[in-house]
Amino acid sequence: MRDDESVTTDEVSDDAPTAAGVIGVGHMGRNHVRVYDELPGVDLVGVADADSTRAESIAAAHGTVARSQEDLLAAADLVSVAVPTSHHAPIVRDCIDAGVDALVEKPFVDDLDAGRELASRAAEAGVTIQVGHVERFNPAIDALAEILQDLDVIAIEAHRLGPPLDRELDDSVVMDLMIHDVDVLLSLVDADLDTVSACGTRGTQYATANLRFENGVVANLTASRLTQKKIRTLSVTATDCRIDIDYTSQSVHIHRNSLPEYVKDDGEIRYRHESIVEEPMVERSEPLRDEIASFIEASREGTTPRVTAEDALRAIEVTCEIDRQAMRSERREEVIQQ
Repeated sequence: MRDDESVTTDEVSDDAPTAAGVIGVGHMGRNHVRVYDELPGVDLVGVADADSTRAESIAAAHGTVARSQEDLLAAADLVSVAVPTSHHAPIVRDCIDAGVDALVEKPFVDDLDAGRELASRAAEAGVTIQVGHVERFNPAIDALAEILQDLDVIAIEAHRLGPPLDRELDDSVVMDLMIHDVDVLLSLVDADLDTVSACGTRGTQYATANLRFENGVVANLTASRLTQKKIRTLSVTATDCRIDIDYTSQSVHIHRNSLPEYVKDDGEIRYRHESIVEEPMVERSEPLRDEIASFIEASREGTTPRVTAEDALRAIEVTCEIDRQAMRSERREEVIQQ
């Protein structure tokens, strides 16, 4: 809690700034620092990182200070946790024990039992835990969720592809990239998952998964760190339309009424399809900024965050099964080739 924790919630004005901090200021964490620094009504009280030189550099760039984790938790109302996944559980536990709300980068944890224990512990302590599945805050997904309310969905397809990274990463391509689409998929389909199958290649740097839900909706997901083009797309097939989402451009295109038409060209009759393409207006924004603003609101108001620990654990359960099957398929292929 903050140093002035004797002040009750009722005594704090709605205009009082929220004291925020960031634990872990590497590739992703420094973006959290930037957003907290930019948001109105937020006091960036410090950053913490195992690399003290990096922490001091990031802090100086944003007019704040580098602190130990213990000191930061004593000063902050809420923090972002953006350290490697293997360190999430102990740090989130420290946040809960300190009474500090936490936005934890995905994946929430690398051990499901530890994650369940943290979710229970946070609920008992009244501490807000939100998990950083940032694509939930992409305006195109917000638009899609509204559109799907009136549709009979048949299938969903997602591609999250990109070139090899120039930095070390602990998580597999499934746990790092595909988990985004797993989380979005689970949020869109209102049914329990029935079956999962998956395969991978090249050290599971390229993986595909097929999922079927109990209501009959099927999904195909592909993730790659070997594709020399960055692609972030999702498509929905419904009984009367197809919807294409581009996460990067935050665009939505709805294809309707594909009708056959016969046309005469130089005396020959040709056949073609004509369709109506709608492009709903999407108010573009930075998903990370919206995610952090939503977390701050949930923390201040004591409301349920948009992406709960339970949501994140469900996504991890599915992603772990996909990862397991993808790795098993590759091992089987290696045995066949020997």
